[in-house]
Amino acid sequence: MGAIIWLASYPKSGNTWTRAFLHNLLRDAKAPVHPDRFADFCLGESKPEWYLRYLDKPLSQATEQEIMKIRPLVHRDMTQAFPDNVFAKTHNILAERGGYPLISLNHTAGAIYIVRNPLDVVSSVADHFGLDIDGAIGMMATEGAVTANDDRNVFEVLSTWSLHVKSWTQVASPGLHVMRYEDMTDRPLQTFRKLTDFLGLKPPRERLERAIRFSSFKILKQMEERHGFRERSVNSKAFFRSGSAGKWRERLTPDQIRRIIADHHEQMARFGYIPADYADAVPGAALPQPAVATGEGPR
Repeated sequence: MGAIIWLASYPKSGNTWTRAFLHNLLRDAKAPVHPDRFADFCLGESKPEWYLRYLDKPLSQATEQEIMKIRPLVHRDMTQAFPDNVFAKTHNILAERGGYPLISLNHTAGAIYIVRNPLDVVSSVADHFGLDIDGAIGMMATEGAVTANDDRNVFEVLSTWSLHVKSWTQVASPGLHVMRYEDMTDRPLQTFRKLTDFLGLKPPRERLERAIRFSSFKILKQMEERHGFRERSVNSKAFFRSGSAGKWRERLTPDQIRRIIADHHEQMARFGYIPADYADAVPGAALPQPAVATGEGPR
């Protein structure tokens, strides 16, 4: 029995991409692994099967407090899934709800947090949750925002994009590694090598490059088109859409861009996400220098 290494992110920020890379790398896949297999390797904290063993009713009928009460038990059970540390996906903010932790630190070995420019996140969030862009902007600025609780997924507490990012990254820790989606896109070899270093792995370059290639957006999209993907939202035509960074200039109006910056400028500035031509949209003082909390590896 080990402990959990969380793969954490606000929704639509690169969590599945990271799972794809780790699965292909650590299983030393000789052909791309289909996305439906990722759950065999990286557990889903919101998946019903972990909770139903403690409930005498359908998940959709369980109250929030009933679920929060058993959440720490679920995290304990996850640590027993494999002999060593286990990876688990979550979109929960690092906080408490109803007096119970959304992330049980006493069952935690470390965390990988993936952050993405909210100017790009918003259109993917809109598609995933069946909203228009303005609705998605509002959702990302809503403190305490929670996903639906149904028979497919246990609810997750997102809160605002800014509070989510801050909760996971504000305190530097040897057990925390932070990755920017944009670096995964622009500098994949360097970025994923840093991830393997954090995990204490030294894969040969050929194996690393193969895992990066097998987890590319192009390949993931092709596999979904051919065979589907069970994590696709009922609101979306596809889970894997464009996968690129910087498309926000084509998708958002200047007013929408300014609203997002006004809502999230503090955390955007930390990660270098304030566009130079929209610097005047930042309320108040000059921008701080980008600073990303990161660490050496899980304990």
